[in-house]
Amino acid sequence: MKNRLLLLGLLALMVFGCQPNHNPEPLPGGSTEWVSRPDGFQQNYALDQLVILSRHNIRSPLVSKQSVLTRLTNSEYQWFQWEGAPSTLTAKGERLESRMGGFFREWLEKKDFLSRYSADQSSFRFYANAKQRCQLTARTFADALLPGLTPRVEMNVAFDTMDPVFNPQITKLSEGFVNQARQEIRTRFGEDLNAGASASFQLLESVIDITHSPAYPDTSSFSQFPSSVSFKLNAEPALSGGLKMACSLSDALALQYYEEPDAKKAAFGKTLTEEDWVSITSITQRYEDILFSAPSVSLNVAHPLLQTLLSEMQNEKRIFSFLCGHDSNILSVLSALDVQVEDLPGSIEKRTPIGCKLIFERFTGADGLRYADLLLVYASASQLRAETTFSYTQPPMAVKLKLKGLNANADGLYTLADLQQRISQALVAYDQL
Repeated sequence: MKNRLLLLGLLALMVFGCQPNHNPEPLPGGSTEWVSRPDGFQQNYALDQLVILSRHNIRSPLVSKQSVLTRLTNSEYQWFQWEGAPSTLTAKGERLESRMGGFFREWLEKKDFLSRYSADQSSFRFYANAKQRCQLTARTFADALLPGLTPRVEMNVAFDTMDPVFNPQITKLSEGFVNQARQEIRTRFGEDLNAGASASFQLLESVIDITHSPAYPDTSSFSQFPSSVSFKLNAEPALSGGLKMACSLSDALALQYYEEPDAKKAAFGKTLTEEDWVSITSITQRYEDILFSAPSVSLNVAHPLLQTLLSEMQNEKRIFSFLCGHDSNILSVLSALDVQVEDLPGSIEKRTPIGCKLIFERFTGADGLRYADLLLVYASASQLRAETTFSYTQPPMAVKLKLKGLNANADGLYTLADLQQRISQALVAYDQL
């Protein structure tokens, strides 16, 4: 009988211990905030909506005998043995996303935010691109946020295809657009797109020991191949040349750094500093920036996603939206809205870290007006490598973002009307491309 009662007690704990806490205990001092806020913030503002645009978590790169990774790396070096198919969410990526979703559950339970899900499931939305890494990221986050409730994750096209909402493709193409886009890229990055990355190229070439790769001596440096951008209707902007080759290596090396516990092994026996890793990942950042951050290009490729974001913000029944796509999605949205990203402390990726979340918060102020805030939430490189379990004592990184040309109030918030007008202006600008 004693054992039977113990078993019943354990079952009760399993069933009821995982349910959302509708009467959360406040943090010390009564605070339910984890992002730095001015004194008295939570007394003056009530959080009533979150719209999140997420990048998928850690995925595997394309590594095969014929891939650029193996052709340009010392033939004696061994890349990390990735699980599953290329470009799919790894087991570690899934665990990290679950930890992030668990932290959001802790945060939003303290605000008594999650109890509204069971009352009206349409108030929550989970929607992801149809790629495995996006669908599984959204599924994992949703299950950690709402354990036991299994909320639906939308997939609106065939599995493993690109949903038009998340596909960063050119949907309007004219000679005038191409000329304008090329000029914007030249103004920011110069005529020689490789020039600004030459030091990072040299570091990457040293790490992979390119002079002992199967491709040497035909390929001795990324800089020997001029890079150029091209545009095609209903296709992503494309970049050819040395920068694209280097980006494949840079991306894979960063993913290897996140997955491989031995940092020296992750760098093929080299001892790299954090600044070295930032330099290596800056190649991927430059590649993405050239393709997706030019004003006219970002307005073009982000258009369907901006429509979706605005629709979610204007949906009075929706209090939580989770949209999962790619780094190109977040970068193009930031660029189209003219959002300033000053620095991302702790990350070796300085624009759109793996698994990051672009968060639009909506508040109702004590004055009865509606306000908005923009955050970029992400795991630091050390948190990714250590698979940190997030909590209020060890939270993920969070950086407040600024909308250029708009004035925030004394508490660092924009009016919701100003934010929505900025999105509307970007949609109108698309029509004028």
